[in-house]
Amino acid sequence: MKLSLYIAKRYLFAKKSRNAINVISSISVAGVTVGTMALIIVLSVFNGLESLVRSIFNTFDPDLKITPAEGKSFIPDSTVLKLLSEINGIACYSLCVEENALLKYDEKQYVATIKGVDDNYAQVTGIDSSMWDGGFILRSEQGRPYAIPGIGIANYLGMRINFITPLNIYVPRRTAGTELNPEDAFIRNYIFPSGIYQVEQEYDSKYVFIPIDFARELLEYKSEVTSVEIKFKQAAKESSVQKDVVNLFGKGFIVRNKYEQQEIFYKVMKSERIAIFFILTLILIIASFSIIGSLTMLILEKERDIGILRSLGADNTLIRKIFIFEGWLISIIGAFTGILLGFAVCWIQQTYGIVRLQSDSLIVNAYPVVMKIKDFIVVPVTVLLIGFWAAWYPVRFLTKKYLTKN
Repeated sequence: MKLSLYIAKRYLFAKKSRNAINVISSISVAGVTVGTMALIIVLSVFNGLESLVRSIFNTFDPDLKITPAEGKSFIPDSTVLKLLSEINGIACYSLCVEENALLKYDEKQYVATIKGVDDNYAQVTGIDSSMWDGGFILRSEQGRPYAIPGIGIANYLGMRINFITPLNIYVPRRTAGTELNPEDAFIRNYIFPSGIYQVEQEYDSKYVFIPIDFARELLEYKSEVTSVEIKFKQAAKESSVQKDVVNLFGKGFIVRNKYEQQEIFYKVMKSERIAIFFILTLILIIASFSIIGSLTMLILEKERDIGILRSLGADNTLIRKIFIFEGWLISIIGAFTGILLGFAVCWIQQTYGIVRLQSDSLIVNAYPVVMKIKDFIVVPVTVLLIGFWAAWYPVRFLTKKYLTKN
């Protein structure tokens, strides 16, 4: 092993009689380096984007969300809610009511989703940490209800926090019949905004938070809710808590964790990550063909050396190992250099944010990058496997001629 590796290193770094072999070897190292660096950078960017989106979802989505399996609303059983609060791992829960409504502010109108929440909602989610203006205040000290729209809705309606112009909310009557006057088919009430939040464009342009009793009054509900949203304790075992909640509520309800609430998005992200990894791996395989060319020319040049080694007692296995190590060294040098360069690029982006995002609507102004240990393990292993194949293939077939002849 040591002898074959020593000879392989001498062959790799020694000057060849044909300069083209050195050039091709250098191209091989450069190709593996660029491919490895690209894999590290792209995977780290995907990690950063996933972490960014996950933090956005964590701001809005609860740890668990309970909804009815059939219908839109349900009346929560007080006994069940008491047992829910006693489940180990649950910090608190919030009762919520959602429905589409027509918003009117001055002369402008907008269709959005009103979300009635109780006083625990800010503890269940992190929405109160995403206020663009004002605060997440559902009621004044005198008990007056307030609304908290997203910045997308506020900008469209030209809404600002002035407590002069109210926000009018129109909701179709549940018990409405055929009315000659269209306005009689709607329940209308007004409310003043106390704050404006900014989480993400889809949420900012969709939801308006209001007190749950105000929402029930608009929707002609008594004690109905459309969902129960739950916050875990820090040390909670998520799967175990979810299982307990499912057993408590039974088959008539759907209990979704954060992943299941955004299941399509996470599946798309995972699929894109795998697709990009295989595309870059394919490019790396194509780049490794230069290793085949380099080894082919080297074997042709070292035909005389092969004969000398055979006369000195070297067997076929030793000779093959020399050229396999030669090709693998190219992959190792390229992989090591690519990992260092990839790490350097990611660190610079993490620290200084050199590559900027051309958008003012995002909560970050530079491409997010997160480096993970598993990427720095998977990538070099993949590169070395490709490099071993690229070295084994020409050595296996091209040395047959010379080993047999000698």
